[in-house]
Amino acid sequence: MLKGKIPSYKTLLKASTIAGLAAVMLSTGVPSYVQSSFAEAVKIDAPQVASFANVVDAVSPAVVSVSVQSNVQDASQDENAFSFNFGGRGFDELPDDHPLKRFFREFGGPDGERHGERFRSGPGGKHHLRPTAQGSGFFISEDGYLVTNNHVVSDGEAFTIVMNDGTELDAKLVGKDSRTDLAVLKVDAGNRKFTYVQFADDSKVRVGDWVVAVGNPFGLGGTVTAGIISARGRDIGSGPYDDYLQVDAAVNRGNSGGPTFNLSGEVVGINTAIFSPSGGNVGIAFAIPASVAKDVVADLMKDGQVSRGWLGVEIQQVNKDIAESLGLSEASGALVTRPQEDSPGLKAGIQKGDVITAVNGETVKDPRDLARRIGAIAPGAKVEISLWREGKAQSVTVELGSLPNDQKQASAEDAQKPAEDDATSAEKSLAALGLTVAPAEDGKGVTIVSVDPDSDAADKGLKQGEKITSVNNKEVTSADDVTKIINQAAKDGRKKALFQIETQNGNRFTALSIDKG
Repeated sequence: MLKGKIPSYKTLLKASTIAGLAAVMLSTGVPSYVQSSFAEAVKIDAPQVASFANVVDAVSPAVVSVSVQSNVQDASQDENAFSFNFGGRGFDELPDDHPLKRFFREFGGPDGERHGERFRSGPGGKHHLRPTAQGSGFFISEDGYLVTNNHVVSDGEAFTIVMNDGTELDAKLVGKDSRTDLAVLKVDAGNRKFTYVQFADDSKVRVGDWVVAVGNPFGLGGTVTAGIISARGRDIGSGPYDDYLQVDAAVNRGNSGGPTFNLSGEVVGINTAIFSPSGGNVGIAFAIPASVAKDVVADLMKDGQVSRGWLGVEIQQVNKDIAESLGLSEASGALVTRPQEDSPGLKAGIQKGDVITAVNGETVKDPRDLARRIGAIAPGAKVEISLWREGKAQSVTVELGSLPNDQKQASAEDAQKPAEDDATSAEKSLAALGLTVAPAEDGKGVTIVSVDPDSDAADKGLKQGEKITSVNNKEVTSADDVTKIINQAAKDGRKKALFQIETQNGNRFTALSIDKG
């Protein structure tokens, strides 16, 4: 029996390695390469999503950047060639021992002459045109009319537009309308014809439709973003004609006046505002709908201003409580808080406390709806105004006036300041309402002396010093008048009464609960 050494682990490992190499030898004795095995790269056959490129290529030449320059007076060009601002105090108001006053007295200053030739720019001072605003716009005609926002151009003296190919052209202001924040500029470039776009029929625009916004954010030039229509009919408190489209396409500062397109390349809205706590895009932007812009732009192109009908009444929302207090079946219409002096509405017999329910037979939903309807009618036209007055429906015919450009709503006359509390014997408690009142100094209404913090009146915002001038559209001059009216309302089965409240900021109506049960 032959004895041999047992092979070591290392020897076995070498032998196995050699055998493995031999196994991959070709018959010719040439070794073959050993290739590693890898999985294939991930690839998914996704459905094709519609591109916006065709729309962008077509509309981009019509979209421009708008640069605005304004007259800016040099700070040193006042009468004394210096202009100081010490928290609102003039230089002459500084104490005589003030360091600045001593300095200029010694070395020349506003009262000396040594600085004059150095700083004065000439009699009356010199003005310089300097960039003050930047926005976007778009051509709406081949002969150079373009649309932008009023707030972009409102303070401007000179305007330059920059096209998508970098061409710069001067423009002039044709007209502007602050109520809808629209303006029209005109570029005169000889026989040149411009690529232009047209307004869409936004009545066909639906929430969820794709839109493309093109503009000049932060002065970067032509920038395209996409999103959807998020909502319609938004009221952001910017004016009586608010009826904005809300879009979630990225819109930033500098996009103002730029267009929002549908996928057919038509303008569905004009970007005008964003909601942003930070100042940048958060996906909430507002655009003036094409239906509003189309008519306003046409008026501005025609004669540089917008002609609107004027009714001349101050109005407020009819909420559920007010509707109940007036015996209305639903909370709609516009409640008249005050007809303005010498207004068409006052001349036709419209009174405070009336609810305007329809114009020419068309239902008025709310104050905004009334403002739009009246504004869309030509001055001088006769309209039928349907009213709800003292529990009955009636109507009046009004010949509309003309609303002057940028006329401010007539403010209520300043309310009388509350009298000093030196006539406590005249005060009376209206316990059911949580109020203590006293006759007003001017004899018109009753002044609120105190408000129970746990009362409905406190919840509705009534405050000490405000004045109640009428209840259920009947004038009151004492607490007894108020009591008599609310008792009658209770007998008529009403649970609320309508109070007209006068403050230093105007009039409003508030419905208070009178149900003692």
